[in-house]
Amino acid sequence: MHPLSCASSLRVLCATLTLGLLPLSAWAITDDDIAEAVQKPSWGLYKGYAEFKMAHYADAKRIWTALAERGNGEAWFNLGILAEDGLGEPQNPHEARRLYENGAQAGSRNSALRLGLLLQGGKLGQRDIDGARHWLKVAADAGDQEAATHLAALNDPQGGSIRDRELAEARRFEAEGRHADAAAMYRKLADFGDVRGVTRLAWAYEAGRGVQRNLAEAARLFRVAAEQGEAEAQYALSVMLDTGAGQTRNTDEALRWLRASAGQNYPPAVQALQARN
Repeated sequence: MHPLSCASSLRVLCATLTLGLLPLSAWAITDDDIAEAVQKPSWGLYKGYAEFKMAHYADAKRIWTALAERGNGEAWFNLGILAEDGLGEPQNPHEARRLYENGAQAGSRNSALRLGLLLQGGKLGQRDIDGARHWLKVAADAGDQEAATHLAALNDPQGGSIRDRELAEARRFEAEGRHADAAAMYRKLADFGDVRGVTRLAWAYEAGRGVQRNLAEAARLFRVAAEQGEAEAQYALSVMLDTGAGQTRNTDEALRWLRASAGQNYPPAVQALQARN
């Protein structure tokens, strides 16, 4: 993002971010920040994610709420994560479901995937296998390969590869709130060299789901997966390098990984890169 595109007091922050002089959290979130996020949703999502990485949940929620109120599907999804996990607010599975449904209806395939996974268990209320199939198909039709894998496993539990079935089982464990079991399965997948398992295990360490929260270990695992070409991990590593969460801040390397992820058309990375131009 060019510093001249920034509004009022945000100009100094954007300039220093561009130059790599200050972390993303150097200034408190202001009304001008929110206005800028609304005007530039891609940047707003990235900024909110950076605040989330640093456990600034209230600031992340302010940004994402402003975007969600204007129909941004990914913002609805991110708000759902806060409600589901009780980050900065009490856990509220019913509210999480409402937020994910809003996101899915607004075109967020992440929301559709999450609903498909959660409805297989009882975390959001009564199990709803037909609903799970519906939302997994919505996400798969939108190009989400993980959703396609889970849909195939749901329709044919004995189909697909062993690793695909284990990944689907781990995601079901997550959906049921069995986070320690999910983390153990992700570790098993990672030990077999499955890059999806490495990435999911990294997320577990970042969020403290089923394992003790450890940002340094999350960053290490994201790097392992990123170096194997996993676009999602490349994006997550980029944000950690940009914020200094879990490792030494390095904005040049952050940009390199962001470009690598965007080069594989990972939507959040594409949007974040566009927001910088």
